[in-house]
Amino acid sequence: MSESTEEIIGETAEGIDSNDLTPAVLASAGSVALALYFYYVRGDEQRGQFVGFWPVTILAMASYFKLEEIKQMLSASAE
Repeated sequence: MSESTEEIIGETAEGIDSNDLTPAVLASAGSVALALYFYYVRGDEQRGQFVGFWPVTILAMASYFKLEEIKQMLSASAE
Protein backbone atom coordinates (compact mmCIF):
# COMPACT_ATOMS: atom_id res chain seq x y z
CA MET A 1 0.00 0.00 0.00
CA SER A 2 1.10 3.48 -0.66
CA GLU A 3 1.52 6.02 2.10
CA SER A 4 -1.54 8.00 1.00
CA THR A 5 -3.77 4.92 1.10
CA GLU A 6 -2.63 4.11 4.63
CA GLU A 7 -3.34 7.69 5.68
CA ILE A 8 -6.84 7.52 4.19
CA ILE A 9 -7.56 4.23 5.96
CA GLY A 10 -6.27 5.64 9.25
CA GLU A 11 -8.42 8.75 8.97
CA THR A 12 -11.47 6.66 8.11
CA ALA A 13 -10.89 4.33 11.03
CA GLU A 14 -10.74 7.32 13.37
CA GLY A 15 -14.01 8.67 11.99
CA ILE A 16 -16.00 5.48 12.48
CA ASP A 17 -18.36 5.57 15.43
CA SER A 18 -17.69 2.51 17.60
CA ASN A 19 -20.51 2.53 20.15
CA ASP A 20 -21.05 -0.94 21.54
CA LEU A 21 -24.74 -0.64 22.41
CA THR A 22 -26.25 0.72 19.24
CA PRO A 23 -30.03 0.75 18.75
CA ALA A 24 -29.67 -2.33 16.52
CA VAL A 25 -27.98 -4.30 19.31
CA LEU A 26 -30.64 -3.23 21.80
CA ALA A 27 -33.43 -4.13 19.37
CA SER A 28 -31.83 -7.53 18.76
CA ALA A 29 -31.55 -8.24 22.48
CA GLY A 30 -35.17 -7.18 22.94
CA SER A 31 -36.36 -9.48 20.17
CA VAL A 32 -34.46 -12.40 21.69
CA ALA A 33 -36.22 -11.73 24.99
CA LEU A 34 -39.56 -11.47 23.19
CA ALA A 35 -38.92 -14.72 21.33
CA LEU A 36 -38.12 -16.51 24.59
CA TYR A 37 -41.26 -15.06 26.16
CA PHE A 38 -43.47 -16.28 23.30
CA TYR A 39 -41.81 -19.68 23.15
CA TYR A 40 -41.61 -20.58 26.84
CA VAL A 41 -44.05 -18.38 28.75
CA ARG A 42 -46.96 -18.19 26.34
CA GLY A 43 -46.28 -21.57 24.76
CA ASP A 44 -46.63 -20.17 21.24
CA GLU A 45 -43.68 -22.01 19.69
CA GLN A 46 -44.31 -20.92 16.12
CA ARG A 47 -44.45 -17.22 17.00
CA GLY A 48 -41.39 -17.60 19.24
CA GLN A 49 -39.42 -19.12 16.39
CA PHE A 50 -40.60 -16.41 13.99
CA VAL A 51 -39.57 -13.61 16.34
CA GLY A 52 -36.31 -15.47 16.98
CA PHE A 53 -35.23 -14.75 13.39
CA TRP A 54 -35.49 -10.99 13.86
CA PRO A 55 -32.12 -10.42 15.60
CA VAL A 56 -30.21 -11.84 12.66
CA THR A 57 -32.07 -9.61 10.24
CA ILE A 58 -31.66 -6.50 12.40
CA LEU A 59 -27.93 -7.03 12.85
CA ALA A 60 -27.43 -7.83 9.15
CA MET A 61 -29.16 -4.59 8.17
CA ALA A 62 -27.09 -2.63 10.71
CA SER A 63 -23.90 -4.16 9.30
CA TYR A 64 -24.92 -3.27 5.76
CA PHE A 65 -25.60 0.36 6.66
CA LYS A 66 -22.34 0.63 8.61
CA LEU A 67 -20.39 -0.73 5.62
CA GLU A 68 -22.12 1.77 3.33
CA GLU A 69 -21.13 4.56 5.73
CA ILE A 70 -17.51 3.37 5.68
CA LYS A 71 -17.57 3.15 1.88
CA GLN A 72 -18.83 6.71 1.62
CA MET A 73 -16.17 7.93 4.04
CA LEU A 74 -13.44 6.21 2.00
CA SER A 75 -14.82 7.72 -1.22
CA ALA A 76 -14.88 11.18 0.30
CA SER A 77 -11.34 10.79 1.68
CA ALA A 78 -9.96 9.59 -1.64
CA GLU A 79 -11.21 12.67 -3.50
